[in-house]
Amino acid sequence: MTSALPRISDDERRARLGARHRLAPSARAACAEDAARAVLLLHATDPATVYASTCARLAEPSRAEVQRALYEDKSLIRMPGMRRTVYVVPREITHVVQRSSTDAVAVTQRRVMLQFLASGGYDEAWLDQVEKDTVAALTELGEATAMELGAVVPLLRTQIRVAIGKPYEANQGVSTRLLFTLSCEGRIVRARPQGSWLSSRFRYAIAPELPEIGKTEAKAELVRGWLAAFGPGTLEDLKWWTGWTLTDTRHALAAVRAVEVRLDNGTVGYVLPGDEDPIAAPEPWAALLPALDATPMGWKERDWYITPELRERLFDRMGNIGPTVWWNGRVVGGWATRADGELVWRALVDLEPEATKAVEAEVARHANWLDGACITPRFRVPLDRELTA
Repeated sequence: MTSALPRISDDERRARLGARHRLAPSARAACAEDAARAVLLLHATDPATVYASTCARLAEPSRAEVQRALYEDKSLIRMPGMRRTVYVVPREITHVVQRSSTDAVAVTQRRVMLQFLASGGYDEAWLDQVEKDTVAALTELGEATAMELGAVVPLLRTQIRVAIGKPYEANQGVSTRLLFTLSCEGRIVRARPQGSWLSSRFRYAIAPELPEIGKTEAKAELVRGWLAAFGPGTLEDLKWWTGWTLTDTRHALAAVRAVEVRLDNGTVGYVLPGDEDPIAAPEPWAALLPALDATPMGWKERDWYITPELRERLFDRMGNIGPTVWWNGRVVGGWATRADGELVWRALVDLEPEATKAVEAEVARHANWLDGACITPRFRVPLDRELTA
């Protein structure tokens, strides 16, 4: 007779989220590195997300603390990862992300790059020379923007005419595509931006040397980290999050000996061995998480923390989540910053007084470190637009 699978309820999943993602006050992190490790890695498509995601998890939120980790100690590295998404990754697992996921992205990116160059009459030998010159220039300069590199490597300023004969015919530069390709191959990394902490005009630097690890082992290590942070999660959650094939996802789960558990919706989830038992629930907690925060973007199946009725207001049409307000592991509303820096929020469900008070305290905590800065998410959602209208 087959024994029943251990059960992990939605309440237990929300308790884990508050404690393990460093969102409950008693669980908050002392440093930026631990805040990032709590969710394995941070979404970094939007520069503001890195700061807001980290500060939401810090006991003492501070932009200076994030900058220390990113640009002084360089213990957090900005790099492409799964599905071409840019992440901020704890340095000790950059090799895991690179070999498990980014290497495959690099192969595709190089193929696309060569097709783009061929349309302008340039071949692989030309690309190899430009890359060689770019890496040599960056080695000498230490850090440089694309424009600064173009001054030293004139071929980086090459323009190629695309969509010839169509209404949107235009010139496209080589530098952006080439630098992204080098980033995907783990040869260069984005460094301190030119401008404010909200800027996307990054300098580039030579990437740190990566420890050796095989692709199969790297996939297993990435899954081990994901289960530690996000478990329980389903096979579909993990396949979506990694962007891997179903076969690779199953093999990685088997490699870490993931344990099957039963979830409240009747589906099978996975946890690490020994992680089947309930944890001590944290105290009641509120949180303000930014657009594309790693927590809501950690699972594909989301009904246990956001009801379907709220999604139309909080997601865009591409599936990107906007800034969200949380109460005890559920999304209950959204927030935004207006042009004058005022932080505003709106509940989308009825909240008890205790919850409203906790959210207001969190609003004040965030307003303090934002210090009047206005964050405009790269991907706007309906509620964000309403709040800033």
